[in-house]
Amino acid sequence: MDETTIRSTVLRVLGEVAPEVELGTVDPAEDLRDQLDLDSMDILNLAIGLFQATGVEVPERDYARIVTVDGCVAYLAAALAST
Repeated sequence: MDETTIRSTVLRVLGEVAPEVELGTVDPAEDLRDQLDLDSMDILNLAIGLFQATGVEVPERDYARIVTVDGCVAYLAAALAST
């Protein structure tokens, strides 16, 4: 899976977690919790959605690494490259 596909997947999952969000306006470097007012349950649902979409499990200790779109992409790219 290339970075473009990973980014598209992250945005799709984010849209499922926060359907009210205009995905085109999301700053990929900004913390989603601050930017979109996501709470810990939303981050959990993001981790679950990313797992369902990619097969990459995000353990709770790594949730801080997936709180930005760029962070999600980097995390998934690294995990997918190591498999």
